[in-house]
Amino acid sequence: MSILENGLAAEALEIRVKGYGAYQVEYGTSVAELVSRLENVPHKVVGVIKDNELKDLHHILDRSCSLELVDVSVEMGMRIYRRTGIFVMIKACRELFPERKLIIKHSLSNGLFCEFLDHETNAKEVEDIERHMKAIVARDFPINRIRMTKEAANVIFRQQLQPEKIKLFSYWDHEEVILHEIDGLYDYFYGHLLPNTGSLEQFKVHDYPPGLILQTLEPDSPDQILPWVELPKLFTIYDEAKDWADMLDTQNVSNLNTIIESGKIADLIRINEALHEKKIAWIADQICSNPRLRLILIAGPSSSGKTTFAQRLLIQLRVNGRRPVSISMDNYFVNRDSTPRDANGEFDFENINALKIDLFNDHLNRLIAGEEVEMPIYNFKYGCCEPDGEFIQVPHKELIIIEGIHGLNEELTWRIPRIQKYKIYVSALTQLNIDNVNRVPTTDARLVRRILRDGRTRSHGSRQTIERWPSVRRGEDNNIFPYQENADVMFNSALVYELAVLKDQIEPELAAIGPEHPEHIHARRILGGFKYFKSVPPELVPQNSILREFMGESCFKV
Repeated sequence: MSILENGLAAEALEIRVKGYGAYQVEYGTSVAELVSRLENVPHKVVGVIKDNELKDLHHILDRSCSLELVDVSVEMGMRIYRRTGIFVMIKACRELFPERKLIIKHSLSNGLFCEFLDHETNAKEVEDIERHMKAIVARDFPINRIRMTKEAANVIFRQQLQPEKIKLFSYWDHEEVILHEIDGLYDYFYGHLLPNTGSLEQFKVHDYPPGLILQTLEPDSPDQILPWVELPKLFTIYDEAKDWADMLDTQNVSNLNTIIESGKIADLIRINEALHEKKIAWIADQICSNPRLRLILIAGPSSSGKTTFAQRLLIQLRVNGRRPVSISMDNYFVNRDSTPRDANGEFDFENINALKIDLFNDHLNRLIAGEEVEMPIYNFKYGCCEPDGEFIQVPHKELIIIEGIHGLNEELTWRIPRIQKYKIYVSALTQLNIDNVNRVPTTDARLVRRILRDGRTRSHGSRQTIERWPSVRRGEDNNIFPYQENADVMFNSALVYELAVLKDQIEPELAAIGPEHPEHIHARRILGGFKYFKSVPPELVPQNSILREFMGESCFKV
């Protein structure tokens, strides 16, 4: 019914919560108040989906509707929780070290690497930061969400000595922005936060020179913080990406936009591509300097540009006088009816047991010995091998290049001595930030690449690609990321300019996904990130660029 207030009846709303039934609430009730009434909620709720749009717990209910809970067991919920942890960390660092500037850098293993600009932290300082964050959480400050004009926001950021925010807003067409505030400290975040600091119940901060690691709840561990897993090789490649960004003066989107506006973007593209070529040539030199190597294994997550990398590596090996041979693992799939199935009963083609491992190893051993083998030819239409294969032979003491998701897993090539193998991990590890606290997630950059490639080569619409992306990510978590530190070398295929080039291609693809589709919520989030970028003409990208694998017109067959 309704409740009398000041002599007037407040309207009663019916809110249907998926999995929990219908609830009667007053007009103007917040989502947080409704969530507090729910019982037996398995994980921490951080938001809701309403009309296929993500809403935070601040959201006011003003009509009857249906809601779906978003908790930390899903990626969009984890982002809200982690973003809140970032703001609390910024607040703590501002109070402890007011003269320093904290920069949120990138994800690393099951945490987030952060560092102060031009200042290395020590273990004592990191302990102080964690202790102060806990004090801020204990005081349970409200995290206010405030809409204001850009002019008003710029006044605040001048007072807070944050010129990078003012520069970012100068490239944004909207006249209003939404800021968040904790106890007098304001900041801008691309995305939602929790309504109060007390909601950040679990987090850890670790010393990791030259900076620190922030750990929060993750989808694969929504109820507790897992032990920190160190990935020194991956961190090294992120450090290389930082050096490249500093060299190109593209630490954030605003700097990139300035280069675009100045007409110097063509030079930046040429230098960035030259850095890629130099690294590929260096890898080829390392391979050729070791006469014992026979097998080059290339692996990495989806849309990392592995195919183009392999082609460019082959060219550099040829420059060194080598005559490498490429072999496709796809021809060693088991018959369709023998393919393992996942937990949902679907074919699991990314399972290593979907390959004829023993036959593959037998053929590799014989090829390394100089024998001729009949390599199978897999027919994907019928799910089995053709009756006749292809006879191949590798020149004496020459290299065999294999590209595929299991390349870093020793089980794939278990009969080949490790001393004969050189393993390469390829991934697109973007180092470009929107600003000091808002990152461009690596997974978003890869998804954009995949949407464009699938639409061009596989007749998959953007909605279809987004729908399949969680399954792709699960396959990476199971089959690629656990083995990445096995690599002898890592190659970062990200290009600092790529999102500016892909902007005009991807925006109509994402905008076409209407609110009637479940994928709309993800498309809208990614689409919103492109508002910070100025466009770059695609014809400036060279035809041998890894980016061409996704945008088209590559000089390679990709």
